[in-house]
Amino acid sequence: MKKVIIIGVGAQGSTIAKRLNEDAHVSEIICADYDLKAARELGNTLDKATALQLDAGQVDNVIQAARDGNIIVNGLPLEYNLIIMEAALAVNASYMDMAGPMLEEVGFVESYKLIFSEWHDRFKEKGLTALVGAGSTPGLANVVARESVDKMDACDKIGIYVYDGVWTNRFTPFWWSPEVALGDMGYITFRCENGEIITDKPFSRPEMMQFRGVPNPVRMVDHEHDEPVTMGLLKDTVLKGVKNVEFKYGGPSVELSESLYQMGLLSLEPVDVNGTAIVPMDLVLKLTPPAPKYPDEIKAILDEGMAMEEGAFLVRVQGRKNGQALCIDSYLAAPGLAEAFAKSQISHESYVTGQCASVFAKMMVNDVFTEKGLFSPEELGTEERSFCFRELAKLGVTIDEIVETRLY
Repeated sequence: MKKVIIIGVGAQGSTIAKRLNEDAHVSEIICADYDLKAARELGNTLDKATALQLDAGQVDNVIQAARDGNIIVNGLPLEYNLIIMEAALAVNASYMDMAGPMLEEVGFVESYKLIFSEWHDRFKEKGLTALVGAGSTPGLANVVARESVDKMDACDKIGIYVYDGVWTNRFTPFWWSPEVALGDMGYITFRCENGEIITDKPFSRPEMMQFRGVPNPVRMVDHEHDEPVTMGLLKDTVLKGVKNVEFKYGGPSVELSESLYQMGLLSLEPVDVNGTAIVPMDLVLKLTPPAPKYPDEIKAILDEGMAMEEGAFLVRVQGRKNGQALCIDSYLAAPGLAEAFAKSQISHESYVTGQCASVFAKMMVNDVFTEKGLFSPEELGTEERSFCFRELAKLGVTIDEIVETRLY
């Protein structure tokens, strides 16, 4: 029986808590959040849960909250990752999060190199397991990519493509934190090209793509994300020497963000406006409506109607098998906004990420994944990947695979 501490009980954290509350291998859940009201509202609905107010900015606070815990699930922004990882080591608990760390002083790539080496060794030495980037993207996308790569003799390219075509009659530009969303949009992009991880400007390399189930081609652009970095670093160990990895994003929120970026409105550098210094990003964030958080907010938006609801989540892997070129397209099928709200009173974004994360957490709770050290989801083996696919199917999240081959 496991005691699980979930730090950060927003949409994803609360989904994980609800799923683990149903698991026979979980004895106790601590729902910890700076917002005590949110923690209590969730804790009161779960028979195994206790609410706790927690300021996770100090490692000693996290250590105190996590004593006697077996697994810590981190649902906070990525700047808290190393603090909570340090606490996990101090209390001898395994660890999971939904996005890798970002140390501004060393950069995104170096941050991953650090945890794949130093932090991997620290968790391994203590006989503990850490799984980082275990949501939907990153997370499920990495698992699906590895599943496809394992069916090939060699891998040439991995592409992760996410199109979010949800647009409501009420102006709702982002379904997660606008600060995080716009920060990511305006950040440099990463891709693995010819075996090297390189950077590029935001919204680089636009491409029109046709997705299954979407009537018209969609403009997709490069976007700052974990997968090209982790896959580039792990290409020779688990991805059969893949040379090229890219992550592209598209949809109304991307188009809006790109326009703001081109006008300089995502800049963090102050500009003079009639004698007053104004940071453009601060102004944009001040005027951007917050992402809907509570069920009554989402319901009010849905009641006003949808202008458009379409989307695609595609992992495309290209390589070679038995002298033939092989391409495997894997499409995620999951509830859209209206269906996700009807099922779980949350948005489509929160549903997919939260359900995926809950399955990764359940995999650790049930000792399906017990390897010691720190790992990214593409490092999971056949048994662990099968567990993920089976459990996600129970939650209405499935993968459709399309395989194409041709002779050289």
